[in-house]
Amino acid sequence: MSTAKKDYKRITVKSLTEMKRAGEKVSMLTAYDFSMAKIVDQAGIDVILVGDSASNVMAGHETTLPITLDHMIYHASSVVRAISRSLVVVDLPFGSYQSDAKEALRSSIRIMKESGGHAVKMEGGSEIKDSIKRILRAGIPVMGHLGLTPQSIYKFGTYTVRAKQEAEAEKLKEDALMLQKLGCFSLVLEKVPAKLAGEVADSLDIPVIGIGAGNQVDGQVLVLHDMLGMDHAFNPRFLRRYEDLNSIMTNAIKQYNDDVKSREFPNENEQY
Repeated sequence: MSTAKKDYKRITVKSLTEMKRAGEKVSMLTAYDFSMAKIVDQAGIDVILVGDSASNVMAGHETTLPITLDHMIYHASSVVRAISRSLVVVDLPFGSYQSDAKEALRSSIRIMKESGGHAVKMEGGSEIKDSIKRILRAGIPVMGHLGLTPQSIYKFGTYTVRAKQEAEAEKLKEDALMLQKLGCFSLVLEKVPAKLAGEVADSLDIPVIGIGAGNQVDGQVLVLHDMLGMDHAFNPRFLRRYEDLNSIMTNAIKQYNDDVKSREFPNENEQY
């Protein structure tokens, strides 16, 4: 299969399908604010996910559950203003789509109109089928999310690997096919066995993006703050830290503090 890269000036949902067909992997990272999103976009990342992980990363909550639709719109608006190439996908937060298809559509319309985001992402399979169908009928692109679904943490009670048992693996495969049939343009698989993730990716025409799902899928996503090493407390097996910004930033701030205390800053060249 060819691995030649097409030079996309702007990534769309169609671009991702083209990339899968061409054998080009999809790169995806989270971002929640203007400054970081601008850097991610300029670095050439294909998809920026405005994740409900902002609940953890930006607000310090233990889970993703507390973040609201208004919060997500705020973060997504900041990201959209920063980008020129990346596709911006926005998580629908917990409580905004699970129980009522009409509410799911209202939530999605608010995200699209008020933030300028390009698509929404939803956790779950057959149990949210009606919500997905209603959103798609309105012309709003939907990215699915199966495997570990953090919004359901209190149902499962743990963040352990999902679909290790045959019955759950079969349901995941069925849900993945259903999401494609409904019209989802892509699918995230989180913390599932690599072999299963590869089978799902091979069975679908839409790209499958993994996080803790091995290298046989069509792309990868990580939380930006995790891969930059801004917090050392989170250490899952799937996380590769590409930098240690925690140490770099801490040292810089300590140096600034020392320079202020010692009157080394500002010097004569740094004043008017």
